[in-house]
Amino acid sequence: MSALLEVDALSVGFRTRRGIVRALSEASVAIEPGELLLVVGESGSGKTVLAHTLLSLLPRNVDVAGSVRLGGTELLGLAPAALRELRARRMALIPQSPASSLNPVRTLGGQLIEGARARGLSEEQARRRLRALLGELGLDFDFIGGRYIHQLSGGMQQRIVNAMALVGEPDVVIADEPTSGLDSELVETTAAQLQEISARGASLLVITHDLRLAQRLAGWIALLYASRIVELGPTAAFFEAPAHPYGRELLRALPEREGKSIPGMAPELTALPGHCAFADRCPDRFDRCTEALPDLYPAPDGVLARCFVHAAR
Repeated sequence: MSALLEVDALSVGFRTRRGIVRALSEASVAIEPGELLLVVGESGSGKTVLAHTLLSLLPRNVDVAGSVRLGGTELLGLAPAALRELRARRMALIPQSPASSLNPVRTLGGQLIEGARARGLSEEQARRRLRALLGELGLDFDFIGGRYIHQLSGGMQQRIVNAMALVGEPDVVIADEPTSGLDSELVETTAAQLQEISARGASLLVITHDLRLAQRLAGWIALLYASRIVELGPTAAFFEAPAHPYGRELLRALPEREGKSIPGMAPELTALPGHCAFADRCPDRFDRCTEALPDLYPAPDGVLARCFVHAAR
């Protein structure tokens, strides 16, 4: 099966007074229809920048290099009209901040129906689909429809933007922290809904800080550190035995494991080193780690890891 969404050597830099902020460096991933890819890493590692680049939701002070293809169509540099059509019919975003993504002076019912109509549904189809989606998430469409965003809790807001993104059954769903503000029961419900969307054939890219959610969703995982993918492979293999030292230290920091924080700080994105960016924090570093930048090397269990430990495999 060929990949539906292909990202090749994607680099994103923001021009600022302090210099170029290298938010994403040579990222390459491919997602097939029905496949789920999790993007995890610390704040500032490049996760959300990746999502916004796929949808061309970037400010003007940006330089982008590389390629993003959907079904073989190059998205970078796509004409505005074609890009709007693609966003409306084939791609959907579950945003990180629901409150800032919804209009505070319009009722939610009007916004939900308008969003569904933009995806090609009739008003009757929109109401039926929204009623079903919100019902799965424990919300009543008729109750929600006449209210404004400030009248709802953060968890309810998150569920509304989840439903809005999924209403048109897009080919690609990009979910940026889709369980933010939800309690454990609703996290489970949202995870099940995301898996169902994937099972229907959509490519699903989920950005999350929640490693428990990542383990629950399974699929594939891309671990980012200081703008680069440092590990890429099956999620099950990552949680069993991470191939990159950063992944290992990240799991050790979980309260249910050792609860041991990673010492040090990630490097500034305006001054990324020419060697392994994790070297200063890595307990296993050796001379080569501070002399050159590692590639993504094959590791056990079908994993790729940006670590010289795997260079000889």
